[in-house]
Amino acid sequence: MKVEASKEQFIANESGRIDKILATYLNVSRNQIEKLIEKGFVKVNDKDVTKTSHKVHIGDSVLYSLPEAEHKIAMNVDFDVEVLYEDEHLMVVNKPSGLVVHPAPSVKEPTLVDWLIQRGISLSTISGEERHGIVHRIDKETTGALVIAKSNEAHEALSRQLEDKSMGRYYVALIDYPLKDSCEVEAPIGRSTHNRLKMGVVESGKSAKSAFMKLASNDNNIELIAAKLFTGRTHQIRVHLSTLGRHILGDTLYGYTGKEMPRVFLHARSLYFIHPISGQNMQFEAPLFDDMKDFILKHFDENIFELLKSDNLQGTFSATH
Repeated sequence: MKVEASKEQFIANESGRIDKILATYLNVSRNQIEKLIEKGFVKVNDKDVTKTSHKVHIGDSVLYSLPEAEHKIAMNVDFDVEVLYEDEHLMVVNKPSGLVVHPAPSVKEPTLVDWLIQRGISLSTISGEERHGIVHRIDKETTGALVIAKSNEAHEALSRQLEDKSMGRYYVALIDYPLKDSCEVEAPIGRSTHNRLKMGVVESGKSAKSAFMKLASNDNNIELIAAKLFTGRTHQIRVHLSTLGRHILGDTLYGYTGKEMPRVFLHARSLYFIHPISGQNMQFEAPLFDDMKDFILKHFDENIFELLKSDNLQGTFSATH
């Protein structure tokens, strides 16, 4: 049985369709807002909204409710995930390679969400359907830090931080040829018109910006780099590197053709945000998994790990941005 949660209210600071205004405010899809409207959970100036095209004017009062949802039955999970931090409001995990974050019709194996459900984690909901607290995602083969919200309040606050850039991530990757120089790439990303499994730089895509920093290279022209995301598009780092003619080791989807690798060597090393309830600045460093760590030890001086500490990564980018 679904139970309506407490109501939330805000004053519109722009005019437009209610679905667009509310989707932007909550940082969710218009489809999710459409479901909220269908279920009678949205009011403007104390009047029920029945159409997604309802016009909102500056100064209008928008009232919405985020209903609680039934927990879905999880697939059987026979793995564990390292928890870097947990309190009653959120959790930060170190996602392993090969683990899909969110269920989908095409996904047949247990996901991170199934692991959360099996642990009995109380998760946030939007439009009466569990979003399972997933604030941002990481590709299946990518590893590293991921934050999970346990309540709608935490989820909304963290989503806004993604939008205003007070939440951020630093990645480390191994690429097949050194960059000419540290650089930024700003190019729109959308679904590839040639391969539906890929994303690409397309004129009609969503704006995307990444920064890449050279860290170290070896005699085999393998380079260790750091990446900072200013936006969070699907496969963003992989797509933007491909525009530079560079590829992450193991990333055959985006053009890597070198020696066979166990996986794509891309790791979300550092995650920072403001705690949605306490307001405390939080920063987490996700340990490298053994396969990537051993590869780096084999091909680089072990002192390289000093450069991979969260404070050093943040300082490196802060010095240039």
